[in-house]
Order: sequence, then C-alpha cells, then structure tokens
Amino acid sequence: MKLRKITVATVALATALTMSACSSDDGGSSTETTAKTTTATTTTEVAANYPPVPTVEELQGMLDRAFDETIPAEEKTNLVQGAEADPTLIPQVAAAAKQAGAQVTIIDINDNEDGTATAGIENTIGDQVASGIVNFVAEDGVWKLSKNDACNIVNLAQLQSPACA
Repeated sequence: MKLRKITVATVALATALTMSACSSDDGGSSTETTAKTTTATTTTEVAANYPPVPTVEELQGMLDRAFDETIPAEEKTNLVQGAEADPTLIPQVAAAAKQAGAQVTIIDINDNEDGTATAGIENTIGDQVASGIVNFVAEDGVWKLSKNDACNIVNLAQLQSPACA
C-alpha cells in the first residue's frame, strides 16, 4: 500500500506540474483595440499593486524551501495560496516528492501583468523528464503557488486537505 501511495504521489506531482493552458490573439477590430488599450491601462494600474515578479532563481529558492524538511511547516504557509488553512499540506507533498525522487526546476517566468505569473518548469522523476507550467499569484505582497495548482497536486496525490475543500 505504501509503494502504491508513493507511485500515485509521483504521478500526481508530475501530472500537476505539467498541466498547461494556452491562449491566442488573432488581432481584432478597432473596438477590440480600444478595449485592449483600456485593459492595458487597467493592467498597468493593477501591476502597481503587486510586488515585482520574482526571478527564476528566486522562484527556485522558494520551491527548494518548500521541499526543505529542516524548515518548519508553519514557515512555509506563505509559499502556497490558501496554505494557512492546512499548514501540514506542504510538508506532505514535499515528503511524497522526496520519496518519489522528484525534482522540479524552474526554467523561466512570465509576468501575466495581472497579479499572476506563469513559470515554465522541468520535472524529473528518475530518468523521466517532463516540461510544464505552474501558476503563481501575488497575495499579501508575496508571490505564492496558486491554490488551483496546489489543489491539483493534492487531488492527484490522493491527499486530503482543508485548504482544498
């Protein structure tokens, strides 16, 4: 049973970290251009309300800190949106990743200019490597892994958490 849970956690972590979303812009009319200009102004105003987007190195440090067993759980709640509802969640996921030998490397970061950022990642488990994205949100002056991405990991790993209720 323990081996099965580790395998499920491994697959869940890999799957959750490789989910991605795409969008496209195929141009538009002058009405759309006006709307885009208004949106750009609003986006600039929103951008002033969140901290600077972290660098790849800063995000990697955040991820490494989340997986560091020597850091108390209560000091990690600021790493994941909604984690204060379940301070033991991050250590549970980190333990599953460690048992699976999973390593996640931040490749790049994109400021979505709306208080969110998208990071390209490389997830390695054994000799399997997968690329994907994870989303971050600016909350309380800090960048955090999005609750949606965190709860995807929780659900796929078959863990329970009040943070994802």
